[in-house]
Amino acid sequence: MNRPLLTKDLNPEEFNDYYFLKEELKDFCRCEGLKVSGSKGELEKRIVYYLSTGEELKESNINHPSTQISSEISLDSKLGENFKCSEDKRMFFENEIGRTFRFKVKFQKWLKANPEKTYRDAIDAYYEIQNSKEKTQIDKQFQYNQYIRDFFEDNDGKSLDDAIKCWKYKKSLKGHNKYEKSDLEIL
Repeated sequence: MNRPLLTKDLNPEEFNDYYFLKEELKDFCRCEGLKVSGSKGELEKRIVYYLSTGEELKESNINHPSTQISSEISLDSKLGENFKCSEDKRMFFENEIGRTFRFKVKFQKWLKANPEKTYRDAIDAYYEIQNSKEKTQIDKQFQYNQYIRDFFEDNDGKSLDDAIKCWKYKKSLKGHNKYEKSDLEIL
């Protein structure tokens, strides 16, 4: 069975059984007059609620005031609760670390998990993370990336085109989107 179209007639269980691109989720939300912003996970939650109830999910727009005034960032400033990877903080880290600085996922998680630490501690952690050989856990909304990583770990000599063909086949099927050796049957 091919993947169903994402319409308001789809039931929530069916929706959860298939993989949809973030752009498809946003298009659905636009067509149904739902909020379009947010992460892929937030869009999925919004759509499941809508498919279940026919109503828009009321989301609280709580603004967490920044505990750090951006113009006062120093090496000894605390990161604070609800750390946001904003442009002023990017500029601070670029000035301290260099133009190669990036807010990569593992570093972002460290920043959010350590509100009592200082920016000096964050810079040390950044270098530790950069030098670590440990693979980063890929979050659920990045299933494609995880699939491609797992495909290549199991298939030396296969091409990216092969991996993408297998991915497209897998995401059209009902169920999970994790790589399995049997996905190679499509090649």
